[in-house]
Amino acid sequence: MEALKNNDHFIYFESGLNPLKEILAQKKYSKIFVFADSTTSELCLPVFKDFLPEIDHFDIIETDPGEENKNIDFCIGIWKTLLDFEADRKCLMINLGGGVITDMGGFVASTYKRGIDFINIPTTLLSQVDASVGGKTGIDIDHVKNMVGTFSLPQAVFIENAFLQTLPQRELLSGFAEMIKHGLIADADYYYQLKNADGITANAEAIYHSVQIKNNVVLEDPFEKGLRKILNFGHTIGHAIEGYALVHDKMPLTHGEAIAIGMICEAYLSAKYCNLTPDELDEISSYIKSVYPKYHIQPKSFENLVGLMQSDKKNEDGHILFSLLEQIGKCTFNCRVTKEDIFNSLMYYNNL
Repeated sequence: MEALKNNDHFIYFESGLNPLKEILAQKKYSKIFVFADSTTSELCLPVFKDFLPEIDHFDIIETDPGEENKNIDFCIGIWKTLLDFEADRKCLMINLGGGVITDMGGFVASTYKRGIDFINIPTTLLSQVDASVGGKTGIDIDHVKNMVGTFSLPQAVFIENAFLQTLPQRELLSGFAEMIKHGLIADADYYYQLKNADGITANAEAIYHSVQIKNNVVLEDPFEKGLRKILNFGHTIGHAIEGYALVHDKMPLTHGEAIAIGMICEAYLSAKYCNLTPDELDEISSYIKSVYPKYHIQPKSFENLVGLMQSDKKNEDGHILFSLLEQIGKCTFNCRVTKEDIFNSLMYYNNL
């Protein structure tokens, strides 16, 4: 499968990590670190070693799994670990894991001694089709997603279907939400292909197409000044719900579950503000509702959710900005909506 180019690095698919051998031989790094969480160390590190049995000269930096650990305190611990290992500016960090690992690992690498090289090897469907691609790094502040971060490109990204065999169904569903989003914002035929398939489509071809959609958008707008904002469809409300659930629910929502809710709510807003047809709204709502479990958004949380949305880094001049659909397969951005309509969208989801 052909690699995709993003500026000066490549995204490799089903390569068996072979190009990584060439990168290591060419760069001659002083030290190599593999950054993973405890779950990834147990389930995915053996797969990594099977791909590259001849590469054994690396140190493992391990963290606890979960979005709640993607914060500055854990970053400080990782920076101190790098110092303890006498890591210099010629070392390499390989981020092996899901979106939390690639987001936080990229942030740590891009800031340690003003920047060291890093490589992303995403091991979840979510990180393969979203978090590891595009050069964004970040950590959360007070449960507001990715409030501190950098735009920093990895040396390479490696997407291997073998890692997905380690995932439970719920994690596959989490990543699938981003694939649905890619179809809704940029490729109607792809959306209907996903919808009409039998179950979750997480094969290599579909993953490649999703990454291709995101990569094309990122190449046109690498620093999110314009078009790249369409990738935020479902995320303004979805991120707020995800952050709120992380604090208040015994079993927090996955990223994809929250974004699925956000896409339904923002499809409602799209019908109100951007001429998405009632049939298309019903189409989107019915399909997403059929894939993801229902979640009740407590009306008493609506004010708090809007407060979280107001902290969104994409807002301007104090206004909450949305990326909304003009039709299935076409998205626009920087849409201002009223607080009342945000409440109405949340009620629309609850009443489905």
